[in-house]
Amino acid sequence: MCRSIVQLRKPEGATREELEAAALQFVRKISGFRTASRQNQEVFTRAVVEITDSVESLLRGLVVRT
Repeated sequence: MCRSIVQLRKPEGATREELEAAALQFVRKISGFRTASRQNQEVFTRAVVEITDSVESLLRGLVVRT
């Protein structure tokens, strides 16, 4: 994947903006498009929202040993 992806699991938690930025980067990488055309904007945006929600759920649900 991308070398510039950062770890979002941190003690203070990730902000929604950080999660959205990571999701956008992921969608761009997977789709091969830097920006979506008008025809693809809806599906592009929906994917970012869905991935952001999934990552937020994942991070909330993780059990981390201290």
